[in-house]
Formats: sequence, C-alpha cells, structure tokens
Amino acid sequence: MNAKKLTPHLWFDQQAREAAEFYCSIFPDAGIRYTAMVRNTPSGDCEVVAFTLAGQPFMAISAGPLFQFNPSISFFVNFDPSRNAHAREHLDALWNALSDGGTALMPLGEYPFSKRYGWIQDRYGVSWQLTLSNPAGDPRPIIVPCLLFTGKVSGKAEEAGAFYRSVFPDSQAGQLVRYPAGMKPHREGTVMFSDFRLGETWVAAMDSGYDHGFGFNGAISFMIDCDTQDEIDYYWERLSFVPEAEACGWCMDKYGVSWQVSPRLMHEIMTCGDQAIIDRVTETFLTMKKFDLATLERAYKRA
Repeated sequence: MNAKKLTPHLWFDQQAREAAEFYCSIFPDAGIRYTAMVRNTPSGDCEVVAFTLAGQPFMAISAGPLFQFNPSISFFVNFDPSRNAHAREHLDALWNALSDGGTALMPLGEYPFSKRYGWIQDRYGVSWQLTLSNPAGDPRPIIVPCLLFTGKVSGKAEEAGAFYRSVFPDSQAGQLVRYPAGMKPHREGTVMFSDFRLGETWVAAMDSGYDHGFGFNGAISFMIDCDTQDEIDYYWERLSFVPEAEACGWCMDKYGVSWQVSPRLMHEIMTCGDQAIIDRVTETFLTMKKFDLATLERAYKRA
C-alpha cells in the first residue's frame, strides 16, 4: 500500500471559491487546480474547489452552514530562517493579510517557543498558527495541520498520534513535548506539542486543559485518495467509529476527527468537463456510506 498525502477539506457555507482565491493570492506556490459543481445534494448545488497552498493540496466545498470552523483544527505555517532569508518579513506579511477581517487568538510576538509567533482566525473562521521555525530543528513542510485535543478528548493527543501512525503505512513519530507540573489547567504529562508524519503528511497535535467550548467537527476533514477498493476498505475499517456519521465516503474516528475515504477516480470525474457525468456519479454516491469503487466506475463510464 502506497504512502498517502492527506488533503485537508474545508466546508464553507457559500465562500469556497472566494476563500480559495484569497488564500492563493497570499500564499507561495499556490493555485487553483480545478472547480466543479455537484448538483442536487441534500445541501443543494455545491461548488467544489481543489487548490494548493505552499505545495500542500487542499479541497473546499460550498455546502451550506451545517458546520462551523473552530480552532480545534488549525494550520501551522512554518517560516524557516535557514531556508528563507526573509522569513520574518514574509511571516508578518501573511499575518497582516490573514488579519484583514480576522481575529487574533494569540497576538503576534515573541514566545518561549518561537522568536515570532501568532495564532489568527481569518475572515472565514479558519485558524492559522504562523511561526518562525527554529533553524536548528529538523525541517518541516511550510503548512502542517494541527489537531487540538480539548474537552472530552483532552489528554488524548499522544494516544491519537500513535493510533494514526498505526493506520497509515510509512509513518513516523516526530517531536513530543509534555506539560510540566504547575501549568494548570493542563495536566502534567499531557502533550504540549507533538508532531508525526502520516504517510507523506506531517501533522501536529496538542492537548489543552482549558474548557474552550469547541471540538472537532466536519468543517475540516482529511481526504484519503485511494486507488483500489481494498484501500478504501482498509482505511474505512480502521477509521470509522461513529456509524451515524457515515455518509458519501465520510466517516468519523474515535476522537471525533472526520475523514473522507475517497477513490482517486473522483478527481478525474470532477475534471471530466461533462456535467451530465458528474450529475450521474453524484446521484450514485449519494446513496453510499463507504464508497463502492466498481459502482462509481460503472456510473462514470456508462455511455
């Protein structure tokens, strides 16, 4: 089984294309790969947007106000002075762009863990943690998704990291920094910061003892592109934990994180340029929980 590159998927009310265009205008190595329309869904007609930021693939959909973004899943943006002589200036420029209409969750400044760091919730509600990386550390990608384990799953970050690494082939543990004594409400020994590689994607995870009043939901999920039915079955069996959350290739794991276990074929379908084919495949997958690749292929290729 090949190592996977996870694709964060952002659920917007109606702003998917607008948000993708905004992000692509302020991030390096960015661009929209394709757009498509899926029609007659429970949310009506939904625009799908595939785009890339700093080499990291993203997907977005305009599908109504069912989910709201919150900081339980955010995105680290690493600026490494050893690889970018203008890292600080670029960090500040991105902060200013994301601050337009946004809200600072942790003000931009110097912290014990970084000479320059800030946590910002942008105008659409998506959260970003901008940090000046330690040049002495091992390099990481520019964008790293971050899971904040709080509320009912506070204290589960280390366990979850080990679980995810057991699911994804060719995974690797990274950093692990625990809370020391005396940092209440955080529990001593829980995870202040950790990161790990799942297939080809680095992910960060942290615990929080604060009662934030939010948790994981479907606003941000992670797509796994699968080449075979065996791969779909493999990930679905290991990640799906909440039967009532299963729909159209979506599932929820035991920590509340949402996943989309999807055939890579769906990208070919969405870019085929024939709305009738897209409509036919959409009608087919709306009846599914776990995707049946053979049935989708028949719907796609039917004359």
